[in-house]
Amino acid sequence: MKIFTTESIRNIDRATIEEEGVSSQELIHRVAEGVVNEILANWNPSKPTIIFAGSGNNGADALIVGKLLIEAGFNPHIILFNFKGNSLSRDCREARQRLLSLGNVNLTEIIESAELPTITPNHLVIDGMFGTGLRDPLIGGYTVLARNISESGATVISIDVPSGLFSDWNSRVLARDVVHATLTMAVQFPRLAFFLSDNAPMVGKWKTIDIGLSRRAIKETPTKYYYVETEDIRQVLRRRPDFCSKADFGHALLISGCYGMMGAAVMAGKGALRAGAGKVTIHSAKCGFSVIQSQVPEALFLPDPNEIVISNMTPRYTYSAIGVGPGIGTNDATKGAFETLVKTIKRPMVIDADALNILAMVPSLIDHVAPGCILTPHAGEFDRIFGSQASAESRLLKALEVAHRYKLIIVLKGFHTAVVRPDGKVFFNSTGNPGMATGGSGDVLTGVITSLLAQGYKPETAAVAGVHIHGLAGDIATERHGEYGVTALDIAANIGKAIKMIMNK
Repeated sequence: MKIFTTESIRNIDRATIEEEGVSSQELIHRVAEGVVNEILANWNPSKPTIIFAGSGNNGADALIVGKLLIEAGFNPHIILFNFKGNSLSRDCREARQRLLSLGNVNLTEIIESAELPTITPNHLVIDGMFGTGLRDPLIGGYTVLARNISESGATVISIDVPSGLFSDWNSRVLARDVVHATLTMAVQFPRLAFFLSDNAPMVGKWKTIDIGLSRRAIKETPTKYYYVETEDIRQVLRRRPDFCSKADFGHALLISGCYGMMGAAVMAGKGALRAGAGKVTIHSAKCGFSVIQSQVPEALFLPDPNEIVISNMTPRYTYSAIGVGPGIGTNDATKGAFETLVKTIKRPMVIDADALNILAMVPSLIDHVAPGCILTPHAGEFDRIFGSQASAESRLLKALEVAHRYKLIIVLKGFHTAVVRPDGKVFFNSTGNPGMATGGSGDVLTGVITSLLAQGYKPETAAVAGVHIHGLAGDIATERHGEYGVTALDIAANIGKAIKMIMNK
């Protein structure tokens, strides 16, 4: 699914109105219907409801929500902000007239100032004050109202975006001055801001309302942001021919593990095997021999000359793809071996965990990382390499800069993991859950991405597909074990099931 900027959505709206003869009032009605259907599915008319409507088209949406709720038997208190009596947009004026045509409507129109009703935890609040048309952060009384709504304990539904939040970038916004929604009902598309952890307390859960915008305009409007769904991955995964052998699916080398951290090698190895690599070799310290042979017998074991650490990463054979980092430590010998590997291998490989920590320890090494390499940092690892970031938003912007400068693919791990490409495109993942926040989960991901790379998928595809498969495997594991009970090996064990689900969907 494409994620559009505010300006692009406005253009798509205009194209829909011009090409398909749909009026703006009809689009407003469709938005309101979507919101009201959600309300009717969860609450009955006895629910005390307050609707805050601004003077623009977001307010028009809210007013029609009020009209439809009244027709459904609700008795909402509707508060319309119309300062000086002449601030309403054309569509908002028309929506007000349609609302008032019902007759006995509990409408408070604020022209100068007024005492607002007390909001209790039992209330349902509909936030339609400001949508995507907001140009500056909220000020004055609006910030006070936003805080009151957020602190009331009420259930809050925001139409399109929470009032005070910008759809795209929010560096100027203070979270306390934004309405904190329980649910955000976005019009047609999720917004870029929804995928950044900084904004999660404000956005709450989110759903989209399909209002039938022009399919042609959506298809032809370019964007650099995408929300990756299972259907997208199904289209890129290749089905295996009947006549094939393990040689057709690549040989993955995983440089992983050392004394005390062989579990990382086990998890990466299982991830790679379950993701379909024809052969997997694990290069680790000699002490890992019995661990790998007993826990991952399907993998080949390549012992390092050193007994307890990896001291030489120079590949002895030709491998289809290399993944390096899980559990290798940052011993001086290992650090030197990794530096040699980076300066020697000039094709894409997967760099994770302690390999990322070594990059942070030797900043100049980033200049030698081959174009197309896939770095898979969580927030802390990213900041150690590229500098401390004040927010998830600033981290994403920095990742865009780094990916472009060094021609790398950055996998920013977390909820809605973002795969950032050198061309400036960002792919947010739709699978995964909090149960995957467990030790070793990232090692499994390294194995999966390396496996796909070994099978001949391009680095960009391997990263996006690997993240989605890994997240879906985590969802399957969580369904069985619950968010508290999932382990990394549970995720690895369900990689094959996840791929099967994707292929058969």
